[in-house]
Amino acid sequence: MAQRFPFHKTAAIAAAALVAFLAFSRIAQAVEVQKVISPEGIEAWLVEDHTVPIIAMNFSFDGGSTQDPVGKEGLTRLLAASLDEGAGELSSEEFQGRMEELAVSIGFNTGRDRFYGSLRTLSPTLTEASDLLALAVNEPRFDEAPVDRMKTQLKTQIKRNESDPNAIAGRSLAGAMFGNHLYARPTLGTAKTLAALEKSDLQMQHGKLLSKQGLTIGVVGAINAETLAPILDKVFAGLPEQTDLTAVSDLELLSGETIHRELSVPQTTILLAVPGLMRDDPDYQAAYVMNHILGGGTFTSWMYQEVREKRGLSYGASTSLSPYRHTGLLIGSAATKTERAKETVGVMLEQLERMATTGPSNAELDAAKRFITGSYALRFDSSGKIARQLVALQNAGLGIDYFDRRNSEIDAVTLEDVQRVAKRLLAENKPTIITVGQEQG
Repeated sequence: MAQRFPFHKTAAIAAAALVAFLAFSRIAQAVEVQKVISPEGIEAWLVEDHTVPIIAMNFSFDGGSTQDPVGKEGLTRLLAASLDEGAGELSSEEFQGRMEELAVSIGFNTGRDRFYGSLRTLSPTLTEASDLLALAVNEPRFDEAPVDRMKTQLKTQIKRNESDPNAIAGRSLAGAMFGNHLYARPTLGTAKTLAALEKSDLQMQHGKLLSKQGLTIGVVGAINAETLAPILDKVFAGLPEQTDLTAVSDLELLSGETIHRELSVPQTTILLAVPGLMRDDPDYQAAYVMNHILGGGTFTSWMYQEVREKRGLSYGASTSLSPYRHTGLLIGSAATKTERAKETVGVMLEQLERMATTGPSNAELDAAKRFITGSYALRFDSSGKIARQLVALQNAGLGIDYFDRRNSEIDAVTLEDVQRVAKRLLAENKPTIITVGQEQG
């Protein structure tokens, strides 16, 4: 999910979330997921726990910013920003005031492939909270004043991104690797496209994206299936069965280009990227283990050790897998002094080649698997994280039993698996290299 419009946090929910930490850490040891189907046929995955009186619901719809019409880039993002800015008989101020009064959090956002929403509430206010969510999902107002305010916020972010090294690097990487594909279009839009968007555009996009087609829902907390089912119908049953989404093709990534963007800053931001894997690829778990050893975020990864610990080139260096529905990326990143940028890029490329040609030792593989399986429970330290995971599992088609079998899949990864996927990703593709900073002599 994108990040511009965070949830409306409240003190009451925050306090309950802190209490929930221990409770959900315990749940993580044995997550039991129920499939709930409402009388109107709306399906949700539920993790029931009554330790604390808090309920988290996450949901997503098929189609994200790739569904923006040509010339209306940023429309889906503006839609996400505007859905809770007044609905039904409630103006923006009345809707926001009601959420604050009830200590309820409702939020929407978009990625390239899907449109996301969430609800956070305490159990005593579940009925009123679900009423508000139903209004936002089904009867948004799109009044001129709050929509203009959201446009201004998005334009401010676009302006800020023009001088942000990380944002410039990200745009450059997308442009270099996505080519003319729909993924290359700006999710935020531009100041020009946002300015031209009207209420009728938002109404059209609302009708196009918010349907029961591809709807996925995850619910966690103090609620049982009998209570949840009618709420699912209240919020989602009135939506259209399906809509006519724009077809998005799979993407053959471009790679191997080296691009420098000049920016007067003391540090150079570096991105390296090669084609990665989609989440349903049979090699994904092997790639996940391989990435952990290469640069997956711990102090023992090759990137961290070689770039930071041995040479002091950067405060950190890492790699990550980014699976989309129609392609995947493996991205490495670091930031360093301008005069040491070339050296840093060289060291990072050496680690990619080392993984592709030599691969890890058995000891490194065993340590990686122990960390990945042992730290899995940390992903479930709040109800919101579990709800997001439930939606992510459905979107990836991983099955309702994934929590139970995930660690055994990681344990089953062999040295040969890691070597095979490393060659597949790193030996057969020349990396795209993006640097943002001052040109070196």
